[in-house]
Amino acid sequence: MGSEGPAAVTIHVTGFKKFHGVSENPTETIVSNLKEYTKKKGLPKGVILGSCSVLETAGQGALTPLHQTLQSALTGKDSESSSSGRIIWLHFGVNSGASRFAIEHQAVNEATFRCPDELGWKPQKVPIIPADGRISRVRETCLPVEEITKALAKKGYEVMTSDDAGRFVCNYVYYHSLCFAEQNGTKSLFVHVPLFLTIDEETQMKFAASLLEFLVRQ
Repeated sequence: MGSEGPAAVTIHVTGFKKFHGVSENPTETIVSNLKEYTKKKGLPKGVILGSCSVLETAGQGALTPLHQTLQSALTGKDSESSSSGRIIWLHFGVNSGASRFAIEHQAVNEATFRCPDELGWKPQKVPIIPADGRISRVRETCLPVEEITKALAKKGYEVMTSDDAGRFVCNYVYYHSLCFAEQNGTKSLFVHVPLFLTIDEETQMKFAASLLEFLVRQ
């Protein structure tokens, strides 16, 4: 038994649809094509690619589908693979002003949307999870962000660590996911990507596949 190595990791992936100012969200393309891409290129050893879901770019109004998506990893049909191994939630979001990938270390309990989300909600200084208390409360991923970033940089990707996932829907989803991970013994990571105009689609698909490879080692 001891020679088998670490248990398999089931990685569930999410991206977002379009939103104000971003008519084509690269994360929708990445997540929609990831299964096909990894079928062609092969999955890293020990990785089970679970669900690949594209979320509405919305906060409160999209909370039920978000929780259903997160819950499905624990109760889904692939539960035999996830119960015997580890589960990681990998969330992709776009930062249209970015020139590189950003591995997000934490999320903050604050929803302050610079523009309305896709369901028209525009909160200002609202706690994401009121039971967590103040809007300054931070939740951090338990994954080694620095190590993952260094490994990806060694492969030639333009990538950095970040302590600020913003206060819009990306941070909102990450905060809920980190809370869910803590409660259910899973792990969560959020990654911001640039537009395809800045880093082309093929490079971003390769980056996503490389990220799966490094997550299985954690």
